[in-house]
Amino acid sequence: MKNYLCFGDSNTWGFIPATDFERYPFEQRVCGHLQKELGSGVRIIEEALNGRMTGWDDPLNVDKNAARQLPFILDSHRPLNLVSVMLGINDMKHYMNKTAIDSAMAISQLIEQVRAADCGREGACPEIIIISPPVYIDTEQPFGHIFDGAVEKSRGFAEAYKEVAEENGVHFFDAALYATPPISGDGVHIDAAGTKAIGEALAKYIQLQNLL
Repeated sequence: MKNYLCFGDSNTWGFIPATDFERYPFEQRVCGHLQKELGSGVRIIEEALNGRMTGWDDPLNVDKNAARQLPFILDSHRPLNLVSVMLGINDMKHYMNKTAIDSAMAISQLIEQVRAADCGREGACPEIIIISPPVYIDTEQPFGHIFDGAVEKSRGFAEAYKEVAEENGVHFFDAALYATPPISGDGVHIDAAGTKAIGEALAKYIQLQNLL
């Protein structure tokens, strides 16, 4: 059995757009589609948290800092063959004053944490995929003014994350090529068609790159 850790936020968790924390069933979430496509020889570990930041403490939503959580999670789920990270949109909350480049720098720190953990088979480093998340869009049902200014900032994710992935010699996948939050939603969360598109495309990428 090969172990694949999916480390993410509410879009990995399966948050249904414009709801009060309603969640898609597992088979409709990104990880559910990954499990279906990758098969029974792979164990998908869904490690998702609503509001998770890349490397920052959110003063209005405590205990969401990925950089504080990831080392413990890696230790808990070892041995791991593959780790993917899809984070960043929560960094774009206007009161955090962050950009996509800031998020990419924090992602680089998470890469180093994976490498330092010796959490792969026989102490090796697992394969790592950095996933640029879906961008934020303006909708009629936004989260108040929390994400004011996030439209333009989030468009910088792909370029910034790809650069960090290349600099660190890890894999890169752009989820925004496959899904965008629906205009009828909240601007952040992808719909069931989006989770399916990302899950299937990511599984195909993993298979083509022979990462498992």
